[in-house]
Amino acid sequence: MSPYVSMCLCVYISGMKYYIIAGEASGDLHGSNLIKELKKLDANANIRCWGGDKMKDAGGDLVKHYRDLAFMGFAEVVKNLGIILQNLKFCKGDILQFKPDAIILIDYPGFNLRIAKWAKQQRIKVIYYISPQVWAWKENRVKQMMQNIDKMVIIIPFEKDYFKNKWNWDVEYVGHPLAQVVESEKAKAKTGKFSEKQIVALLPGSRKQEIAKKLPVMAAVSKYFPDYQFIVAEAPSVEEEFYQQFTKDYSNVSAVKNQTYNLLMQATAALVTSGTATLETALFGVPQVVCYKGSPISYQIAKRVIKVKYIAMVNLIMNKPVVKELIQKELTVDNLKHELRELLTNESRIEQIRNDYEELRRVLSEGGNASAKAAKSIVEFLKK
Repeated sequence: MSPYVSMCLCVYISGMKYYIIAGEASGDLHGSNLIKELKKLDANANIRCWGGDKMKDAGGDLVKHYRDLAFMGFAEVVKNLGIILQNLKFCKGDILQFKPDAIILIDYPGFNLRIAKWAKQQRIKVIYYISPQVWAWKENRVKQMMQNIDKMVIIIPFEKDYFKNKWNWDVEYVGHPLAQVVESEKAKAKTGKFSEKQIVALLPGSRKQEIAKKLPVMAAVSKYFPDYQFIVAEAPSVEEEFYQQFTKDYSNVSAVKNQTYNLLMQATAALVTSGTATLETALFGVPQVVCYKGSPISYQIAKRVIKVKYIAMVNLIMNKPVVKELIQKELTVDNLKHELRELLTNESRIEQIRNDYEELRRVLSEGGNASAKAAKSIVEFLKK
């Protein structure tokens, strides 16, 4: 065999096959950075995925987009159960046809834990990257997770002690990937200014149902702050017309698409839906009010089963109310107006938030590039 043929054979053999499943915008972001790092370690890695445009652009072969998967809230999941079951059946068939060396599941527990159980029965390696928040609710899932997951890689600092002390399960903490992502974005040159006025960023979420609940309240606050420009960060998967029905009546509300980080770099304050966006906003150093509003049925169920003091990840990680949370009936125009005025005028409050943000950034940045560490850990695990 010639040296050239031998070399090609070795490179070909090195190409692992990964099947990655993410079900929402944040999973798409973290999945895309994981794909990039996997491909640095193995240029011939063959990656098939459920996710979004970012994972596709990173080199994944996109099977399903998260906009067709994301159902938020208990009532909404029940309503769309038929679609979810169809997706599960399709996913299993696609995995069997692809024959991956490993499945990498990113958060999205309602779907991914079912896939994990099935994949274990098929003797396919299961790696979970970004744990379901079982410490908040459905803690009884942990025993099944321990049985079905071959390797757990976590990004929330307190989860390592939670799994070890309560369940005697050794999981690997790699740091939070957002810390590296945001620092990288900050280092890039800013685009032109979005407005000559000071900016209040509106981040109403990536799903239509959450946008429809929160954006009307966020936009209505703008009329009390005419000297500020309110700018909506539109999700790439949602058409512009959908947003306009909630913002068209307010002269100082505009929008940008695919420029959330540029917007946060220019914002003075932000009104943010609960979720990953609260961490992103904090890492950019922008004072924020965290907003949550779901359907009445979903909220009543959640209130009874979720066991956490806070809903904002910023507050959970810091274990104190760093940022104000307005939840369900508290999310009114009057309350939001009051809290926003505090963020724009109360200097001591602003300074305290920024000091807490700095501590949060330090905690999440420990260990360096989380996505690179996760990819290295996964590759080394599979080589064993």
